[in-house]
Amino acid sequence: MMSNPLINELRWRGMLQDIMPGTEEQLNKEITSAYIGFDPTADSLHIGSLVPILLLVHLQKAGHKPYALVGGATGMVGDPTGKSEERVMLSNDVLEKNQAGIKAQLEKFLDFDTSKPNAAVMVNNYDWFKNISFLDFIKEAGKHITVNYMMAKDSVKKRLESENGMSFTEFTYQLIQGYDFYWLYKNKNCKLQMGGSDQWGNIVTGSELIRRKDGGEAFAFTCPLIKKADGTKFGKSEQGNVWLDATKTTPYQFYQFWLNATDVDAESWIKIFTFLSKEKIESLITEHKQNPAARALQKTLAKELTIFVHGEVEFNKAIETTDKLFANQNVPAESLSEDDLNNMEGIVKVDFDAKKIKEGIDVVSFLAETNIFSSKGEARKTVQGGGVSLNRKKIEGIDAKIDPSQLLHGKYLLLQKGKKNYFLVTIVL
Repeated sequence: MMSNPLINELRWRGMLQDIMPGTEEQLNKEITSAYIGFDPTADSLHIGSLVPILLLVHLQKAGHKPYALVGGATGMVGDPTGKSEERVMLSNDVLEKNQAGIKAQLEKFLDFDTSKPNAAVMVNNYDWFKNISFLDFIKEAGKHITVNYMMAKDSVKKRLESENGMSFTEFTYQLIQGYDFYWLYKNKNCKLQMGGSDQWGNIVTGSELIRRKDGGEAFAFTCPLIKKADGTKFGKSEQGNVWLDATKTTPYQFYQFWLNATDVDAESWIKIFTFLSKEKIESLITEHKQNPAARALQKTLAKELTIFVHGEVEFNKAIETTDKLFANQNVPAESLSEDDLNNMEGIVKVDFDAKKIKEGIDVVSFLAETNIFSSKGEARKTVQGGGVSLNRKKIEGIDAKIDPSQLLHGKYLLLQKGKKNYFLVTIVL
């Protein structure tokens, strides 16, 4: 088998799982159009979507033509893969808003310049499904794929055996996704589909439809699903999903997510999520092993990703905030200007009634009433364990009081809960 530079690159980066025979030969033969589907369930992609984005970027860098398919039609149905229950259907308005948000994000990563032969293209499968009647669809697609073939897929088997079963709507999903591949093959000469390894069954249905319906040959490869070494779900932080949209996850929080990667995760993620060369990555791994405390891998990973997603200006702001919050712990809170306090990213802002602290309020009640802790019991326990600081000084005991004398610039309190959670409490009249 003839090897291909793109496939070789993805293979050493740990970004290749399954590949259809003939795929490398196809990529060597000509500029190949290839697509990945994005699910429009939100108006922003999150870091779980970075891998498919990066696959498209690698593809385009290698001279091939990327198609990003936003599933306006499939978003209405819902992919049963890996799901234990059926998804709530989305309205047209919500889908349109979500598609617009996703397109704006993809334009930051892919080159859509139409003057180039391998310009990226965005398509929406609603455009070809909206005019197909149900009778047309079962005639066009349904008669070419047997029920036996569809039932053999893992995603179908698991759901059929589950308590809730599987609706006919969801059962048709792989046929609809398969028809996407067929439509793009027929109308855009798209010969390759990529995706996460959980999509292999749906992708193969598409290549099978192309073969049976058109006598054509189509190709595919998938990327492993990203996991954390400790088995917890990738892409989640304490605040929930880590989004690519700066209004949902600030660049500072985004930077912190990568900076807090474990050594094991950072070693695999730096290959997957950056474009650094093999030599550079290998030297970083060696450097990290010699001095893990310096966290060279995590710092490089966080820098590369923050610049890739948010740009250099936002990366510099994230570093500045990190320094102010973490590096200069010995700098007294009193030396932080009002601007410093207000412009810190990643800091949760809370308002609190001035009347309540005028006479002084016990620290446990204060922490519960500001919702910094969900209950007095939790607040009490953390304070007793030395886990809460006020204006960068550890609160020594639960009998401590909060009063106006502690206010910074006459109206702020800087609270720290644990190592990484900061709150700016503004006292309002």
